Amino acid sequence: MSIFGALDTSVSGLQAQSSAFTNISDNIANSQTIGYKGVNTHFTNYLVQSMASNNGPDSVVANPEYTNTVEGTITQSSNPLSLAINGNGYFNVSLPGPTTTTAGKTTQTFDAQQYYTRAGDFTLNSSGYLVNGAGAYLDGWSVNPTTGTVNTSSLAPIQVSQGASPPVPTSNVTLSATLPTTPSSTPVTTQVDVYDSLGNMQPLNLSWSPVTGSANTWTLNVSSPNATPSTVGSATMAFNTNGTLSSITAGTGATSPAAGQLQISPSYNGSAQPITLDFGAPGSTAGLTQYAGTSLNLQGVSQNGSPSGAFSNLSIDTQGNITANYTNGFSKQIAQIPLASFASPDALQNKSGQIETATQASGAATINAVGGSGGALVTGSVENSNVDIATQFTDLINAQQAYTANTKVVTAAQQILTTTVNMVQ
Repeated sequence: MSIFGALDTSVSGLQAQSSAFTNISDNIANSQTIGYKGVNTHFTNYLVQSMASNNGPDSVVANPEYTNTVEGTITQSSNPLSLAINGNGYFNVSLPGPTTTTAGKTTQTFDAQQYYTRAGDFTLNSSGYLVNGAGAYLDGWSVNPTTGTVNTSSLAPIQVSQGASPPVPTSNVTLSATLPTTPSSTPVTTQVDVYDSLGNMQPLNLSWSPVTGSANTWTLNVSSPNATPSTVGSATMAFNTNGTLSSITAGTGATSPAAGQLQISPSYNGSAQPITLDFGAPGSTAGLTQYAGTSLNLQGVSQNGSPSGAFSNLSIDTQGNITANYTNGFSKQIAQIPLASFASPDALQNKSGQIETATQASGAATINAVGGSGGALVTGSVENSNVDIATQFTDLINAQQAYTANTKVVTAAQQILTTTVNMVQ
């Protein structure tokens, strides 16, 4: 190897160690960055000539070695919308583009490029989007609020409408009670509160009277003071000798859609509202029964209506289901968060803000529901940087020593060249 060859080799060593310094400084600077993946340095030598009788000068090149598959520590967060992935997988995210305004309405557009990240410190912004601390918008599958069907064919930024939840008119009432065999007074009554189509609470009065001359048989009359007319419907209810319900025979203004059920249609706000009263399956002790006593014993009443409610908050479960909650107690699932997986995640291309893009080496993303790619969601938590400070300081010392050693070779080669030049004087 010539002196000039030694100089070239040492210079390549200085350049390689400079690259190592860059990676180390990046890692140390981002040791507290959520979702950051450290970059190690891999050194490779390049030979010009190497034979038994002659070894020519070579050089060294520093290549980045990504650690995307090395998980950072998962820690609990005070933000309930924060998410961490335990295992394989990435969040699908989009970057915002310019906003457009049409007819006074401003719409956010997004970059067509799909991005991926492990930084799950999401919060709800003023436009109702879930955005992480680096400004990436979380993508998900939309959910039909009526059927609960998940649209897995379309991945888009999740936007939450923070408007009021419309009222839900009552369509089903389930009642559990015990009628007395020897009532102290008749009729025996109870009241059930239901909601109309405008969210107003409406009382339904249920009155039972024993049928004269017919043992274990009662007449039920249902009325509502705000309905038009106030008399809603009636039925005859028979009980078995063991006290369980035997049958329901619908009377005026009512039908019996199934055994143990009575359907009425009170008119509120100018329109009929079908309501099914469910008294339990015949022969069951879980619904309406008749046992010894002098007064009605009401065990429980439930109904499926609700008044209008304001948006309260979001909740996310470990399956990635996003649910909007309202002040009226109503909840609805609005989206589902899938995870992306890759054949070679270390080959993803790093971008600013702890995001990556797919490359030919990484392979295309496979999008699955949580658990389908091996990863699990940890709610109310974040994944910290996977950088180990102690390891970085050790690497820093090694890089410093190697850089200094290469400068010594350059100095020695310069001195030898100077000596050689001085030989002709």
